[in-house]
Amino acid sequence: MSGHSKWNNIKRKKGAADAERGKIFTKIGREIQVAVKNGGPDPAINGRLKDIIDKAKANNMPNDNIQRSIKKAAGDANSENYEDIIYEGYGVGGVAVMVRTLTDNRNRTAGDVRHTFDKFGGNMGTTGCVSFMFEDKGCIIIDGEELEDEDQLMMDAVEAGAEDMKAEDGAFVIYTAVDDFAAVREALSAKGYELAEADIEPIPNTYVSLDDPDQQNQLSRMIDMLEDNDDVQDVYHNCSNV
Repeated sequence: MSGHSKWNNIKRKKGAADAERGKIFTKIGREIQVAVKNGGPDPAINGRLKDIIDKAKANNMPNDNIQRSIKKAAGDANSENYEDIIYEGYGVGGVAVMVRTLTDNRNRTAGDVRHTFDKFGGNMGTTGCVSFMFEDKGCIIIDGEELEDEDQLMMDAVEAGAEDMKAEDGAFVIYTAVDDFAAVREALSAKGYELAEADIEPIPNTYVSLDDPDQQNQLSRMIDMLEDNDDVQDVYHNCSNV
């Protein structure tokens, strides 16, 4: 699977050095603040906040940091206001790329993202230029090392309403329709499964492959540079071998 697969990214973040881990915690903190401002500080009634708290814990974010981000957003009307903006474009070889950001300065972020596309042979386009190639799906990831029975997980997921389950580099990725995501997530949590991550994500309808190693390297470096940007939360693409 891809070196930029979701599970590989999660494992890499969990094992990150302290400086890199601090950057990851800052990004998750932004997500927590946005979720609190949109849905309130109680994860029992704010499903989005619950998902991000689970993500924070899976990335070994200390509980003090999590609670600090919640309190900051809930109690400080003057705290930063982040916009959730998705930039779209093409990487080298015509690979479709979507970049999800949380930013307090859209001009800065747009310039940074455009520069990265240009630097590695890509082209940032207009809204909608590649999003039609993706479909939003619920995406629930479970660490295979924590799993005792793969067949039981499959049965439990299907019973809860999941559409599909795939093995990926030692993890299992469960896909759901957007409307069924919360119910499947809650059903699996209730059965005791530890969710490494759960979110709504754009999943490619079709994939492309880059046969040229130089193009593979260019795309990989572009994704790395985008993911290293403080404003970038996630990078999605439809290349099957990067």
